[in-house]
Amino acid sequence: MSRAPYKTLTQSVVETLRARILKGEFKAGAPLRQDTLAQELNVSRVPVREALMQLEAQGLVKFEAHRGAVVTELDAAAIDELFYLRAMLESELLFQAFEHLTEQHLSEAEAILAEFDQILESGDQIERWSELNRRFHTTLYGPANRPRTLALVDQINLSCDRYIQVELLHSQQGIITAEREHMQLLQLCRQRRKFEAAALLRQHIESAGHSIKHLLNTR
Repeated sequence: MSRAPYKTLTQSVVETLRARILKGEFKAGAPLRQDTLAQELNVSRVPVREALMQLEAQGLVKFEAHRGAVVTELDAAAIDELFYLRAMLESELLFQAFEHLTEQHLSEAEAILAEFDQILESGDQIERWSELNRRFHTTLYGPANRPRTLALVDQINLSCDRYIQVELLHSQQGIITAEREHMQLLQLCRQRRKFEAAALLRQHIESAGHSIKHLLNTR
């Protein structure tokens, strides 16, 4: 890992560790030794420690007495709260965004869906699905101009990514359903049917949460 300005270096460590947790390289309950990680990534312990604290805020890491940082277990009970918050906040943001939603926003969202489809068809870079999913949704409700709510939604989505990976790995039907609902949502936005669009978005997020919870409970 090349040297970079301090803040950028810390963020680089965050992204590296986050990706490895989401891919399953670090299993649930695995210890994350600061000295080992610092040596492996060729950085000091400071950015590693700060990265672990950020990952703790995202729900991927927790600090335990006498063990230090460990990867958190997947928690089916947490899904209800996380996806409820997403459904409530994101559907309201989309509703508020309609007044400022332009053809450029809609075209950007459509391009993201095209990229999303290419990745799923090729089977490559499947871990980017969560990133593209966030970008698609944010493109549609970003024009609501609610920066504090958007920041909160982004934080919640980061906490949801690990659960979404479960669906990617274990539910092809869930992916097909998500693709179809994304296209329906984009169409409703183009038609300026904001009540139906907001309702579909809420149902879309809630259904994803139920599907992922079912997968975890049956694993």
